[in-house]
Amino acid sequence: MEEKWAKVIIHASAFFAPVLVPVLFFLISNDERVKRLAVQALLFQFVMGILIGVSAFLSIILIGLPFLIIFGIMTVVVPIIGIVKALQEIEWDYPIVGRWV
Repeated sequence: MEEKWAKVIIHASAFFAPVLVPVLFFLISNDERVKRLAVQALLFQFVMGILIGVSAFLSIILIGLPFLIIFGIMTVVVPIIGIVKALQEIEWDYPIVGRWV
């Protein structure tokens, strides 16, 4: 599969299979850039899940409500930005976890 479309699928997987697709692409791909992106996508979903969970817990006392809204928006917007960048064939790293990998 072409690298461009593999990246698009990995980014888009945040909306339908945020764990399964990055793991599959990591296992079957020979391209190091696709593997790196798959790990970033998986880490991003994991970190955002934790941040949303903590924010939801803290929203009981109204401290976490703004964070819950921001992290919820990021969970939707960041993969869309990734899809657009992949279609333009521009190298792009996920925020927060991009430098970890």
